[in-house]
Amino acid sequence: MKKVTFLLAALFCTLFASAANETDTMIVRIKAMRCEDCAHKVNVALHKDEGVEGLEFNLERRTVIVEYNPAKTNPEKIKEELNATGRYKPSAYDKNEVIRRGMGLQMSDMCCQDCADRISKKLYGMVGVDSVAPHLDKQYTFVRYNANKTCKAEIKQALLDMGFTPTTYYTSNVIRFAYYNVPENIDVEEATEQVLALDGVDDATINPKRHSLAITYVTEQTNPEKLLSDIKAAGLNVTVPTTPQCK
Repeated sequence: MKKVTFLLAALFCTLFASAANETDTMIVRIKAMRCEDCAHKVNVALHKDEGVEGLEFNLERRTVIVEYNPAKTNPEKIKEELNATGRYKPSAYDKNEVIRRGMGLQMSDMCCQDCADRISKKLYGMVGVDSVAPHLDKQYTFVRYNANKTCKAEIKQALLDMGFTPTTYYTSNVIRFAYYNVPENIDVEEATEQVLALDGVDDATINPKRHSLAITYVTEQTNPEKLLSDIKAAGLNVTVPTTPQCK
């Protein structure tokens, strides 16, 4: 009898431990969460709750998926933590809501009207893209889209697949763009991380099919000569093309 009682007690403890380790998730919209710094502040606020075990941010939708232990916290308590910040107040997330976003993409290899037309046709064919406005004079395209249907990463990948090399475009006097040829068979992920770590680099994209590297950089922190030198010092044997050609 004692043996049976011990086995039942052990089984109960196992089941209790398993239940205690289970987590639930909730998703909230935080309209004031507009940047990485905002996400960091939300992260700090929510991790004051010992029941919060994980956070997944989506800045385009301005949402956060919260993974939590229901034995230690609950959705109402989590919302209270956000309301206590005074700024990052939560609201309900609706997957059917139209969340308008826009972005500019510089493409030094968008060289002619045919390039612009192909880009427009491709992006207009994507679910969630509302408008496409190529500007050949400055070699950038502005795209408006529904962040509940698509995202920056998908749009950039579509352009990469077409043979273009998009990098973030800003209308600022302190922002410039650089374009290089890169060797074949480089580790794209590793090389991209190396470039992003350089002084003044805001964004960087490598197109492995075209063997090209496009960079957005801040002139207050670097310049064309220093940027090229830093890239080579990082181990990337890049070259400056005369003029990107259409492909």
